[in-house]
Amino acid sequence: MRTLKLSLEDLKTKFPKHTVTTTLQCAGNRRSELNALGEKTQGLCWTTGAVSTAQWAGAKLRDVLKEAGIDPEKPGCKHVWFMGLDPPYDASIPVKKALDLYGDCLLAYEMNGDTLPRDHGYPIRAIVPGHVAARNVKWVNRVVASNQESHSGWQRGVQYKGFSSNIKSFKGVDPSKVASVQELPVQSAICEPLPNSTISEDEESVNVRGWAWSGGGRGIVRVDVSNDQGKTWHTAELKKLNQKEGQEWAWTLWEADIPIPHGGGGGGSNGDSFQVRASSSNRSSSSISKSVYPPLVVFMLVAAMSQ
Repeated sequence: MRTLKLSLEDLKTKFPKHTVTTTLQCAGNRRSELNALGEKTQGLCWTTGAVSTAQWAGAKLRDVLKEAGIDPEKPGCKHVWFMGLDPPYDASIPVKKALDLYGDCLLAYEMNGDTLPRDHGYPIRAIVPGHVAARNVKWVNRVVASNQESHSGWQRGVQYKGFSSNIKSFKGVDPSKVASVQELPVQSAICEPLPNSTISEDEESVNVRGWAWSGGGRGIVRVDVSNDQGKTWHTAELKKLNQKEGQEWAWTLWEADIPIPHGGGGGGSNGDSFQVRASSSNRSSSSISKSVYPPLVVFMLVAAMSQ
């Protein structure tokens, strides 16, 4: 392992250019819905919009680390840090992800076919597909191999830990004993109709649309929509991108024409409503994960990784 100094031009000319389309999502996405269940969480009151998808291009992190003398078979470190030009922000990922031949981690200098915009991290942004957006550090100027994960609050602070739902206060809690958030669980959301929309009773059905996504490259295999609080379900049409199995980093858009229950048959507390659940594949087993919107979940103080 050695110190390696590279310019932006070096990244562009000395390493093959690799392109990946991936979804980035804040761990606190949909926090406002947990608040609506009656208990106050901490953090920004996101609805369903703390998520986005783009095409990124740049040098593979694996290639750069190998150039610095790190052996993928015996790396000699456990974590890789991304240090930005806006200290004290930095974050890290496990070296196994950084060196994964199929992990698609990038030091990106392009976004959607153009030069990476300044607001999105110019000149270099770390892209870590399938992991929480906080690991996709902007304005990267140093990459550090270490046996410890990043010490920053965005890595070790309570906001980026997967606490149990029974934690109602952080008093006396030792966050060092709780794993930092990396891959995110399956997630789904309704984009249309918007909350509190009015739909004519003359309509026989309503077109319901949204997105579904899972961390870890696990693809969405099914989305179901209900109009009776989950008693019955309708399978949605998936609009999947062309992605390799186990490397399905981008969200799946979906839509379904759902019959309108007349006479208040929807069972919602304030009238008829819709719910959605998504199922994702699991590369290591045949298990299925599910998420529901509105969220049928338990309360978590920081509402991280809400399903």
